[in-house]
Amino acid sequence: MLSGFRSFIARGNVMDLAVGIVIGAAFTTVVKSFVDDILMPPIGMLLGGVDFSELYLPLSGERFATRAAAVEAGAPIISYGVFLNNVLAFLITAFAVYLLVKSYDRLRARQAAAPPQPSEKDCPFCRSRIHIAATRCPACTSDLGGTVPA
Repeated sequence: MLSGFRSFIARGNVMDLAVGIVIGAAFTTVVKSFVDDILMPPIGMLLGGVDFSELYLPLSGERFATRAAAVEAGAPIISYGVFLNNVLAFLITAFAVYLLVKSYDRLRARQAAAPPQPSEKDCPFCRSRIHIAATRCPACTSDLGGTVPA
């Protein structure tokens, strides 16, 4: 059982998945900081000084000075500003992943479009397959022209 688990963990695709998850988590943190700390403040300023993270709807009908005060009081609220920030962070992350996948697909298509260089050719006399650099056919011993490599 332990050796089976060890071989499962040591497989390349499991390690690739683990690395992808760690990098994805770090990337998500960076994008979230970008949205919360860099992108949303200017947007909020352009919209009249709105702090999106402070936008909330109190369900109890009570009025609070800030969202933090409502949370501290234990009032039920809908934090739609935080939700908007998270939606924007998701869209930026999804777009970045889309660009990454599109670039990867383009690279794979370019590699698939370029056929590998042939390593064999047909003898023009007997039509047997011979190495591309051959100067004499091993089947019919015909001289194929060219020089003997040094």
